[in-house]
Amino acid sequence: MDRRKFLKGSALLSGVLTLSPFELFNAKDKISHNTIGKAKNIIFMVSDGMSLGTLSMADLYSRNIWGKESNWMSLYHEKKVSRALMDTASASSIVTDSAAASSAFGGGIRVKNGVLNIGANGERHLPIWQKFKKAGKKTGCVTTVTITHATPAGFCVNSAQRNAEPEIAEMYADLEIDVLMGGGDEFFNPEKREDKKDLYAVYRKKGYQILKNRADLKSINQKGKTLGIFNTGALPYSIDRASLSEYKETPTLADMAKTAIDQMKDHPNGFVLQIEGGKVDWSAHANDVAALIHDQLAFDEAVKAAVDFAEKDGNTLVIITTDHGNANPGTIYGNDATKNFNSISDYKYTNEYLLNKIHKEYSEKDIKDWLYEGNKIVLNDDEAQHLRSFYNGLEKEDGLYNYKKLPFKLYSEIQKKHNSVGWISMDHSGDYVEVAAYGPGSELLMPFVKNTDLHYLMLKASHI
Repeated sequence: MDRRKFLKGSALLSGVLTLSPFELFNAKDKISHNTIGKAKNIIFMVSDGMSLGTLSMADLYSRNIWGKESNWMSLYHEKKVSRALMDTASASSIVTDSAAASSAFGGGIRVKNGVLNIGANGERHLPIWQKFKKAGKKTGCVTTVTITHATPAGFCVNSAQRNAEPEIAEMYADLEIDVLMGGGDEFFNPEKREDKKDLYAVYRKKGYQILKNRADLKSINQKGKTLGIFNTGALPYSIDRASLSEYKETPTLADMAKTAIDQMKDHPNGFVLQIEGGKVDWSAHANDVAALIHDQLAFDEAVKAAVDFAEKDGNTLVIITTDHGNANPGTIYGNDATKNFNSISDYKYTNEYLLNKIHKEYSEKDIKDWLYEGNKIVLNDDEAQHLRSFYNGLEKEDGLYNYKKLPFKLYSEIQKKHNSVGWISMDHSGDYVEVAAYGPGSELLMPFVKNTDLHYLMLKASHI
């Protein structure tokens, strides 16, 4: 090879990589508005914290246990979508948090972890749902965590602190986002807010209908704005919702997605909707395999709802992705790997539910009996004794969203011997992730993108 030609080519490549996100995006596609389809509507779907292993295991479980391919993988096999790998880094790290990741989608620029659409020098980048609202479209967000959490917030607001959820709830009201559904009663309810503000009353005054349970979705006024808050904190995990009667009135992510689409689909200027499977991330933080797989499959049902609508509508771009990986779970080689993995179908509850039910009065036999009832796993004496030590205050475990210091890591290591699923950590990872796009504008998706590129893809696909 001619070394001078190689160095010249390398210099040219370096020049491209120093372009701004918008310039880089346009340098890649070279497609004019006149040659791409126009997306009247956009549905942006985020399975928060979904490593590739999560997508793989959910599809494997669906095929092995339910006898059907997952909806996401069907889109690949039927060649219905454009597909890419995405670099998820933030401005401060190769490993992003959800706030910076959502800001990349929402603001079109990488910011430091922990903030929403605010640059290093305090500059405020206009979030994309505000851009679309100014263009006359309806806007909405639905999630299985608090509606004020980082991922929906990154599409809508500017905030120096992702955890300023009481203030974010007020910002949504000021912006009059048309549809909001998820958890987070503590940020709207005057009896739970520190400042005692009644945000439900604020929203009602602005013309919102307030939804509190799954039944309310059936009596919705199609023309009004909607605030659906279905729990204090996040919504329950999907496997617990299916197994426990107290959660039967909590809507699924697909329920909320269908309702939000129906609420906005007839608007003459179109709509934009973000759909987040937020507890995929939380279950990965807990190394909770049953929670992870079932919430990913619940997200997969919402994918079907979105694509089914887009296929009939013909004017809707659907983007399906994640904001980052988390814990990188995967199946482990061995003679009994298939049998072990399939044993997850015996799990009735999440590890969170199982471990919460154990208390310090439990004997080792009680622990063995309870975990066999919940998982069909037979613990040995050492495992039962080790678990019991956490409830007697002899050991403790930290971790994000592990508010009660439950032995999540220890129990996932015990489960690994039986289900052949391993984890590299209990936190986010910087690996490249999957992106799929269906509908008008999907042709703009290049094989390898940065997270910020999706911001400009949405704008270009909608001709804004």
